[in-house]
Amino acid sequence: MLEYAEPVTKLIDELKRLPSIGQKSAQRLAFHLMRASEPDLERLIAAIRDVKQRIILCSVCNNLTEIDPCRFCSSPTRDHSVICVVEEPHSLVAVEKTRSFKGVYHVLHGSLSPIRHIGPNELHLANLLPRLKPENNEGVAVTEVILATNPTTEGEATANYISRLLKPLGLRVTRIAMGMPVGSDLEYVDEVTMDKALSNRHEI
Repeated sequence: MLEYAEPVTKLIDELKRLPSIGQKSAQRLAFHLMRASEPDLERLIAAIRDVKQRIILCSVCNNLTEIDPCRFCSSPTRDHSVICVVEEPHSLVAVEKTRSFKGVYHVLHGSLSPIRHIGPNELHLANLLPRLKPENNEGVAVTEVILATNPTTEGEATANYISRLLKPLGLRVTRIAMGMPVGSDLEYVDEVTMDKALSNRHEI
């Protein structure tokens, strides 16, 4: 088996620790970095260091931010009576891209997964319940919590758990609709997606 010099092997091993990066991808990235110019490498190193030093979690919603509270939580134009719960910061970005949601967010940074030993205590849930009180929410009473966790087993379990927490409080708790993605072919849709599509059907 071909063996690389120790520094190259170390770099490949570190890159393999990144999400979705296997052996071959790590090798390609490693050799790309070795071919890169010194200024390119310095910019990459500076960007990584900058993120680690300047980005924090919003104390209100747990979103990644440079300022605390984040721009969503501190915005007077957002509807603070509606909170959208998402698993990760990139999920927030996906919702925001629609330009139709005007409420605020709550980022869990994960989902319930007994297999990966992730329970409620490992999620950023502790600061959600206090937000439901007007005195902790810009003086606004929360009227609806939208559960926008991923349409996976873990996402469904997380949504069900949060729903059971919030329902006794008399809040309106909703779940994002799931089903057929636009442009897809029925032939290639899995049974769970098809079941959700049928359940969420509407009159036209």
